[in-house]
Amino acid sequence: MSDTVTTGYSSALDGMKTAGPGPLHQFAALFARDASLADGTALLAHLQSAGPDDALRQRLAYQLSSWDHADDGPWVAGTARHTAERRAAICRALGLDRATEALLSEIIPWAAIDAPIVIADHFEEWRTPQRRTERDFYWAHYSANLLTNGWDPAAVAGIDEATEEVVRRVSDPTRNVAYQAKGLVVGYVQSGKTANFTGVIAKAIDAGYRMVIVLTGTTNMLRAQTQRRLDMELCGRENIEPDHDPTAHEYRNDEDWKRHKFINHGGRPSDSGHPDIERLSNYAGDYQRLKQGISALRFKRHDATKEFFHPANLYTSDARLVVAKKNASVLTNLVTDLKKVSARLGEIPVLIIDDESDQASVNTTSPAKWKEDSKKRTAINRLIAQLLTMLPRAQYVGYTATPYANVFIDPSDVEDIFPKDFIVSLPRPLGYMGADDFHDFDDDRPVEQRPLQTSKERAHVRYLSDEPTDHELLAALDMYVLTGGLKVHRERTGAGSYRHHTMLVHEAMGRESHRETARLIENLWATAGYHSSTGLLRLRELYETDILPVTTAQAPEAAMPGSFDELHDDIAGAIGLIQPTDRHGTPVIIVNSDPDLEKHQEDLDFDQHRVWRILVGGNKLARGFTVEGLTVTYYRRATKQVDTLMQMGRWFGFRSGYRDLVRLYTTPDLHAMFGAACQDEQSLRDDLRKYSSETAPESRLTPSRVPPLVEQHRPDLRPTGRNKMWNARLVSRSAPGEPMEPVAHPDRGKRALQNIRLWEPVLAAAAATGTVTFKATKAKATYAAYHTVLPHSEMMAVLNRLQWLRDDIFVPERTWLNSLAPSQLRQWVVLLPQQVDPATGRMILGHGPFSIFDRKRSETGVLSAISESRHRNAAARIAGLEGTYPDPAADKLAEPCTAVLTLYPSVKPETLTGVRGDRVDPELVTIGFRAITPLSTGGGSKRLIWTTMDSGRPNDVVIDAPPEV
Repeated sequence: MSDTVTTGYSSALDGMKTAGPGPLHQFAALFARDASLADGTALLAHLQSAGPDDALRQRLAYQLSSWDHADDGPWVAGTARHTAERRAAICRALGLDRATEALLSEIIPWAAIDAPIVIADHFEEWRTPQRRTERDFYWAHYSANLLTNGWDPAAVAGIDEATEEVVRRVSDPTRNVAYQAKGLVVGYVQSGKTANFTGVIAKAIDAGYRMVIVLTGTTNMLRAQTQRRLDMELCGRENIEPDHDPTAHEYRNDEDWKRHKFINHGGRPSDSGHPDIERLSNYAGDYQRLKQGISALRFKRHDATKEFFHPANLYTSDARLVVAKKNASVLTNLVTDLKKVSARLGEIPVLIIDDESDQASVNTTSPAKWKEDSKKRTAINRLIAQLLTMLPRAQYVGYTATPYANVFIDPSDVEDIFPKDFIVSLPRPLGYMGADDFHDFDDDRPVEQRPLQTSKERAHVRYLSDEPTDHELLAALDMYVLTGGLKVHRERTGAGSYRHHTMLVHEAMGRESHRETARLIENLWATAGYHSSTGLLRLRELYETDILPVTTAQAPEAAMPGSFDELHDDIAGAIGLIQPTDRHGTPVIIVNSDPDLEKHQEDLDFDQHRVWRILVGGNKLARGFTVEGLTVTYYRRATKQVDTLMQMGRWFGFRSGYRDLVRLYTTPDLHAMFGAACQDEQSLRDDLRKYSSETAPESRLTPSRVPPLVEQHRPDLRPTGRNKMWNARLVSRSAPGEPMEPVAHPDRGKRALQNIRLWEPVLAAAAATGTVTFKATKAKATYAAYHTVLPHSEMMAVLNRLQWLRDDIFVPERTWLNSLAPSQLRQWVVLLPQQVDPATGRMILGHGPFSIFDRKRSETGVLSAISESRHRNAAARIAGLEGTYPDPAADKLAEPCTAVLTLYPSVKPETLTGVRGDRVDPELVTIGFRAITPLSTGGGSKRLIWTTMDSGRPNDVVIDAPPEV
């Protein structure tokens, strides 16, 4: 009976893919040819006894999650996605009784999952429900395989939704007029982007795309890892072994192949009217010119009277798959081969997936080196541009977790890879452990005072001193051994399965540095005494003071021994796995580009081997490559770029069954850098959400029309490399508590005279208020200064209209100042310091007399200096900043939310004429200033905001307009 129930209801659910939920029991009875299913009692009984791995329960969970996601349909009845009301509407449409509905709400609850964020222009909607379901061979098999391998049905439904947002925005492969879409998919570091683009490829091949080019990172390790994933989860056994020759492919000795872990399509796809996938690269090697024969790139037309993209030809032809690393010689081979079949290239629907699209793909040459009407491109960028030019029906989709370099590409460069058509930001996946899981952003208390039950930093972060010590590295090694012992314990007691257990040591990028670190670890390992009472005593203390409290507080359901003594054998088992008696005899694997170490690095094949090792490396482990089982990280490498920093965060990812054991050893400053990078990442996602078509459907803004604003929370941590920011423009710079002293003031002419006249009301108010005496910085001397107080709006009325030597001067700072609320900045105190010698006093526009300072200009025309250090203490006191010297006069002017502007009227040296009280020619005077704001303008955090310059609209910058004053 159980098989009948599973078959009947699974078939019924399959039949509802297009039309939506309908009378479930009646359809199940029809498909099973068993009238006893019609009353629903058999389904209820089956679900009451079914476990989480039951096939029907998984199928039902996936379909319910898909309907939870759905946008429309008559059965929706006006309900919102991912709500209790939506689930109730689904159950009504299915005709479920109350008992079954209640059971489903318990075992398959609806989840309020974030949807993908999409920025896109209006597009031709070609992915109708009928087209989605009538050709879904590879997607159906891929999604079913994910469920079989233990994926949460809600997560699979999420992949379905996210991949559909991508596929529906590329061009219809059967379209008569070619259109080339370019898009970007933004995920999280090690969050399953490969699973997403595998789903996109599956749906694209089903829809009619007949060539798929996957550009991986720049290393053989990453290319091979990606190739194997696609072979295992998409191509399947029949496409790898089309002629049933067990010796004709590279996986014949692969354990997963022998255990039938590679997806099985139930027969050769072409035998049932679906496209086969011909691999033009394989796990053993990258794409090589002519290796497969040039005929492999020729596409036959079933109907010679019609173009290849006509359904009559498209749906009767096979697909080609290339997985190539981003290497100039490899891509040159591909371009050269394609040129030989160029006659038909314009008819072939091609999908190009660019994994880690911000690495190597972006043009990093300086525009200053370009010739007129000719852009010089870096090798990989040039070759991608060639592919897109040769293949007019090619669709380009970049994938990255750090999209800063991509959004800084010139939108008007039609040959480049700016995502002109869409940006899709993937939601944070279920069970993912990311950067924010190592920070307590909303808790300002000292770490040791935060509740262990909720503090992420107390649970997972262990701080290192600025200078490395053997003692700290040994502590990290102890944690690695201890957590390995706990994994062995959990596996032995049936609480989980842990094929891999790794530790990452990342201190520098040099090969010799890696060798030195490896030797140090081997020496520490040899003398650690893990089998002795001394070593076990250290591990006991670590267990009782760290592991046990953290797990008890944050994962009380996790399997733990009754006492540390019960772990002795498990620790010994872990040590045996970490240091096996193989040919190498070392627990350490160095992972870098040293050819002498390549043989040793074969042990790092997570697909072929069980890996329990300590990995020492740099860039080769810093991007794209997934470090399986990573539990302990010892990280000391500094960088000045957010994208580089985040990509080195290999400790991000899925840590099912051992999340409580994850530890990060790093310095406080590096930890703070990751915190700032995490805030930068979230700000970008928030900006994408702000402009997304989901939240603003009426605007339909494209990425090229509204370039995302990229925030930089630390001035010393840029979004990406300088050579990827040629088109970046700074639009806002916040500086709470930091001085702002622009020097590019115009020297003469209309602009200079206009500036003086803008200051005239301020000068008049200061002259009327009179002077006050302040103490000079770090001195017993005093000085007088005229002063006045202006509301923030009146001060911005002046600052917003000042003229500069260049139009971009002071714009970022002004944009930030305009954005401040009264609760952050209410008023300005304006100071005009007076010199000790009264002879420099002159009347400016009838006000004063004010001291006139001598100020030189550089060869470029900017002022060499403006302010004087002896005047800065009073300004800082008035703004309420710390680290200042007592000054009663300044304290009287200090109020909350008060900024200070110190003005310096100046002339070129030796040009001041006359005596005190004379009128000075206003065309000779430049009024420079030094501004400083209170911490209420930003809580002490400094932030920069960048956007993209469009060469087609050089004056079009996306910034908030200053308020009307």
